[in-house]
Amino acid sequence: MTRLADLAELVRAPAALSVPGDVLAGAAAAGALDRRTPALAGASVLLYWAGMAANDWADRRLDAVERPERPIPSGRVRPAAAFGVAAGLTAAGLAVAGAVGGRRATAVAVPLAAVIWGYDLLAKNTAAGPAVMATCRGLDVLLGASPGPSAGAGRSAARGTGRTPSARRGLVRAVPAALTVAAHTWTVTALSRREVSGADRRLPRATLAGTALVAATALSRTDPVPAALAAGYATRYGSAQARVLADPSPARVRAAVGAGITGLPALQGALTARAGARLLGLAVAAAAPLGRRLARLVSPT
Repeated sequence: MTRLADLAELVRAPAALSVPGDVLAGAAAAGALDRRTPALAGASVLLYWAGMAANDWADRRLDAVERPERPIPSGRVRPAAAFGVAAGLTAAGLAVAGAVGGRRATAVAVPLAAVIWGYDLLAKNTAAGPAVMATCRGLDVLLGASPGPSAGAGRSAARGTGRTPSARRGLVRAVPAALTVAAHTWTVTALSRREVSGADRRLPRATLAGTALVAATALSRTDPVPAALAAGYATRYGSAQARVLADPSPARVRAAVGAGITGLPALQGALTARAGARLLGLAVAAAAPLGRRLARLVSPT
């Protein structure tokens, strides 16, 4: 019988702490933070775990050579069970998104699920892999914005402009946050492709430059909280990449990928705070140290 611990390893459970912040950052940017947001964050986690399980199912033969300790090649999880987990979590994620956010959320969640599976089955080992994974994260941010501005945000906008903001305008307002998270994801995915073989120094140079630009986009001219969170993100993730630049071995690359995954909540928190939800942004960023602790128990990479 498959153990719960094996399933947690299959879906890389601790890495899910990097997921709700996508939805929260998107909802904050769109003025859509309301009672629907936590459930949409839950749908996002389900789709993320589905992608992780599908990733291991698709890579089962390669992992038998490169990572025989993973749940499928080690025999702890059967391939059919892994596929079933991936399919079931996908269906659950889509169902939750549709039930909570209606057609608007479904219109984002369905392409998100399609891109997740497309990455795992088709794009991962191609040159398009990092861009496709970045698209997943960008859509995840837009999922938070998809229901449209909340009633409170609508009343506030109506007093200022005479118009109630539409769901479409909310999505547009969330695009910069989506692009920022997508750019970060590109750097992590590009590094992850060298977790086994190691990297040459051109790769960490490029990802370091990308990280600096990503952190800069999360700054606010008037609020020090986003700046502090963005600086924390850039320092921790950037230092891990600097170590790859000095020694581009597989172990250093894996450590940098782990830092990119567990450090993402700090970036999401900066984006959330920049949109005006300062306390929520701090709460999102607080997931980063928790994720690092849990990563010692179950690898997020």
